[in-house]
Order: sequence, then C-alpha cells, then structure tokens
Amino acid sequence: MQFKHPEILWALFLLLIPIIIHLFQLRRFKKTPFTNVAMLQKVVSESRKSNSLKKWLLLLTRLFLLACLILAFAQPFFAKSIALKEKEMVIYLDDSFSMQAKKDRFTLLEQAVQELLKHIPPTSKFSLFTNNKTFKDIELKNVQNKLLTLDYGSKQLTYNEVVLKAKTLYSKNSNTQKKLIFISDFQEKAINQATDSIQDISVHLVDFKPDSFENISIDSLYLKNTSKEQIELNIKVTGIPKDESIPISIFNDAKLIAKTAATYSPNGVSVTTFSLPKNELIKGRVSLSDNGLAYDNNFYFNIDEKDKIEVLAISESKATFLERIFSEEEFNFLNFELKDLNYSAVNNKNLIILNGLNAIPTSLQTVLSAFYEKGGSLVIIPSIDSDITTYNPFLSNQFTTRFTSKIEQKQDITTIAFDHPLFQSVFEKKVTNFEYPQVSTYWQVSSNSPKALSFANGAPFLLANKNVYIFTASLDNENSNFINAPLIVPTFYNIGINSLKIPSLYYTIGASSTIEISEKIEKDRVLKVAKPGIEFIPLQQSFSNKVRLTFNDNPKEDGTYSLLGAQDTLKNLSFNFSRDESVLRYRDITVLNASTIQKSVTNLFEKLAKDNSITQYWKWFIIFALVFALVEVLIQKFLA
Repeated sequence: MQFKHPEILWALFLLLIPIIIHLFQLRRFKKTPFTNVAMLQKVVSESRKSNSLKKWLLLLTRLFLLACLILAFAQPFFAKSIALKEKEMVIYLDDSFSMQAKKDRFTLLEQAVQELLKHIPPTSKFSLFTNNKTFKDIELKNVQNKLLTLDYGSKQLTYNEVVLKAKTLYSKNSNTQKKLIFISDFQEKAINQATDSIQDISVHLVDFKPDSFENISIDSLYLKNTSKEQIELNIKVTGIPKDESIPISIFNDAKLIAKTAATYSPNGVSVTTFSLPKNELIKGRVSLSDNGLAYDNNFYFNIDEKDKIEVLAISESKATFLERIFSEEEFNFLNFELKDLNYSAVNNKNLIILNGLNAIPTSLQTVLSAFYEKGGSLVIIPSIDSDITTYNPFLSNQFTTRFTSKIEQKQDITTIAFDHPLFQSVFEKKVTNFEYPQVSTYWQVSSNSPKALSFANGAPFLLANKNVYIFTASLDNENSNFINAPLIVPTFYNIGINSLKIPSLYYTIGASSTIEISEKIEKDRVLKVAKPGIEFIPLQQSFSNKVRLTFNDNPKEDGTYSLLGAQDTLKNLSFNFSRDESVLRYRDITVLNASTIQKSVTNLFEKLAKDNSITQYWKWFIIFALVFALVEVLIQKFLA
C-alpha cells in the first residue's frame, strides 16, 4: 500500500492523547463511610468492573476512529510501479497499401483509426506518425480530422525504421515511461529481421489481419513485336484462385479498346495477351476488379512516338555491320570517313563511334571531349595499326585509360559480365558454352573501367564505364570474327539504346528513373510534368541536343502524365506503384520480443488501463471511521 500524502501519517502520534486520558484519570474519588456497607461494597465492585470495560471499549473505538481519519487524509492507494511514472506515448500507424485489406467490411486502416479515436484520452498528449506524416506532442482534437482523411501510400517503413523514427519523438527525460504502440498488419517485407527488445521503451504491437489473404493483382506488362501492323501487349496477373477467371479491360484514355479474361495458373502468374495496332499512340490503362487490395487493380502504360537516336560512325572505311544493327526504325545512322567529316555534324548526335581509326587528330579530340562533357556517348574501336600516341592523350585525360602494347596472340572472347547494364536483360540465364568469337591481335590496356567482355586470359575486350565503351581489338574481318557472332547485335544495340534513355512503357513510383528526350530548350526554360490536378517540375539537366529528366520523390500518384514544353505536350509518361505489397504474406511477430501483442487497439488500451490503474482506499477508511463513531454511540447508550 502507498500513500499520496505520507507526511500526514505523523498524525498517528496523536493516538497517544486518548491513551493518556484514559490511563491517567484526573478525578479523585472522595470516600463517604456508611454504617452498613457490605451490600454497597459489592455494588461498587461490580460497577467499577463495568465502567472499566466500557472505558477500554471506548478507548479502542476512539483510537480506531482517529486512526481511520488520519489514514483517509493520507489517501492510501495500490498501484504497479509503472502506473506512477509520467507517460510518453508514441504511436506508429501503418498507412501502406496493404492496410486496404478488409476485415468485417472495413479496411484495416479504417478500423485502426476508429479504435484510436475511441480510446485515446481527449486531453492526453501523444505523438503519432505514419509512413509519410508526423505529428509530435499533440492532443486528439489536433489530429482527429487528419486521421479520418488519412490516405494510403506506397511507402512502408521497416520495423527498425519505425523504432529509429520513434526514438526521435521522445524527450530526453530518463524518468518517464516511454511506450511505442506499433499498429500494422506486419507484412513479411516490412519486418526485415528479428529485433531484440528496445532498451527503455516498452513496445506494444497491435496486429491487424484481414478476413482473407487472397489478392488479385496486375503485376507488370511488356510488349512484343508480332508483325509490321500489330504488337502484343502481355499482362502478368497474380493471385487468381483456382478454377476462377478474372475480367481484364484495356482503355485508351477513357475509351475501352479491348476486354478478355485471365485464368488461374499453377505457378501463380497468369499471362494474358492483347493485340494492339503498332503505330497507334495509346495512353493505356489495364483494369480489373477484385475484393482484395484496391491500389493494384489498375496499371498504366504509354505507347508514344519514339525519338530516333542519332548515331554517327567515323570510319576509315565502310561500316556495313553498324548499318545493319542501327536500323532506320529506331536510329538515324550516318557513317563518314574521317577525311570527309564535317565537325558540325557531331553536335546533334547521341552516339559517336570511332570505327578503326589509325589515329585521332587533335582537332577531333577537342570536338569529342566537348561532345562527351555534354552527355554524349562514345564507342572507340582501334585498328590493328592504330597510332596509340594519338589515342592515349585523349583516353588518359578523359577516361583514365591507356593502350600499353600490342599483343599478337589469338584469344577467345569467353567471359560476359551478365550484371553489366549492357547485358542485364539480354540473357535469360548465364550462358557459358556459346561459340566463342576470336581475335588475332589486341591491345593491352591500363584502366580502372569495368570489363563488359573479356578474353579467356582475363584481359578486357570491351571496357564500359557509364557512356564510354572502349574495345581493345580491331573488329575488321582479318583480325576478328566478332562482327559475325550473335553477341555483336545486343552489344551495339544496347550501346545505342543507352545513349538516349527513351521513355519506357511505364515507370515505378519511388524508384529512381532517368529519361532523356531529344529536345533543345532555352537556358531559363524548364519542363513540367502534369496530369489533371497535379503538376511538378522534375530534376532536369539540359544538353546541346537532349534533356535528361530524373524522377525520385515525384510523382506521388499513379497515372499517365504529360511532359509539357513551352506550349505543347512533348511526351506522355506512365507511373505505377510498386507491387511489393500485393502478395499478402505476414511475419510471425512473436520473435520481436514486444511487451504485449494484441489483436486490436481496444484490447491494448484496456490492458494499458489495467496496468496503469490506481486503486484508492481513502473512502473505505472514511466508512470505517463512521462505523467506529456509531459503535462509540452504541457503547455510550447501551453499555452501563
């Protein structure tokens, strides 16, 4: 038992006063003699015994009465030690897309918000944060409307990120009890590792789970060419239950252009194919309907007119193999012999290929350096008889690379860097037994650039660093059969494609994306990205013949956006949310060593209220004091 005012207990010493009064009577008895006192002595003896009992009973009742009054004023109570500490409460509310799953006809987020509004004391101060918003030291009335209008987002903090964020919201007072209330569905991807209990913070987990773990999602889509007139749009759908089919619709802007059904697949991924006109511009949206998450039922894509990539080859002779690779459909390809080159033709190119030059004149080095610094891409292919004294000043100054010596020894090209951007999407699996191309003579180099292709002895055949590609051997037929090998097509094609990052079919929100368009803009002009109700300016860098746009934090909403120039639309860009949360897999949270794990906010607050409850007894002592006062009256009245 504890006391709110323990200092009042000193008053218990007052109990000595009635003891002294009863033990030391101040009256003196006067003796009156009688002639025949035998009978009176007997009566006096009995009377004295009765008075003595009455006095002791009165003493006890008065002592208990006074003691109860003193204890009542000291306000005794019973409580756990944590109930007496000052509280700091921080609440994490998961508002990610997975909280769109439903339980009892309401989404998990709606249920969590309603229970919070019901159980948080109106006048208590607390801090609350979601994946995107933070409210520090607020009362319920300050955040109530914001919670009711809380929207879902693509960002989902991991368990450790939540803990780190919560720590910044507590005070530095070490005497307070710090509580972290973690409200989430605890998806598997958000709990990245088992975390030990957190020192000085009691963690309370509220684990919301939907009625059903099934969710049908549009995962991704891609195009395939089938003919000159049509292309195939392949749509991947996941989560279709067995023996069921799901209607899928394709819209061009607001117009329905096709409809079909996706059926169950044993591997969990169903691929549905649509045929679309090849040269038609489409602001596309693929749509389905299911009872799971809502955010992944639409998928936006865009088939727009592609900018042709400008490629210039500077050769000592014809470059027939390059003409075959850089077709007119995607590239504007020009080939000049060095003696016929007009240097002004370099300015508007995206990719320049030095194809087997015996020497690089100083004037050309100057032009190429300026071209590279403005964002252009370079491919350097030496000849068998290259004058490396003209190559090395250019290579060493710009790319920290030097040709050191000529090696006249046959070598097979055996090693492909499959993780290099040039080859990431080329091979379905790592190939090690292909027909190796050969070279008869190659140049040994000194360079820190990564190797994209290598010889059997480990020496580099192709160095590729950002937008510079350096071959170490001539590709002439008398030196190598590489131009006749299947590997040459993806190598040069991807070099060409990477020289201008043409807008893709779609982009993922939250992932860093870079887009380049063939547009020359004025110095003080900027490009904007917009759709109805939303407009923002992306990070952009202007070059002589293109503009590079980078998307990181924006946009926040999915959809098809217009890239706006001064007065017109230059491109359409489609953005979709990541499908990471579409698969409803959940983590066993018992490994997190939390203070409590509850299934609802209601249960948690009831548990916290019980732990923080204080049972007061002062009313009982007032009642006992009244009882003893009544007992004293009864003793005075009925006990003679």
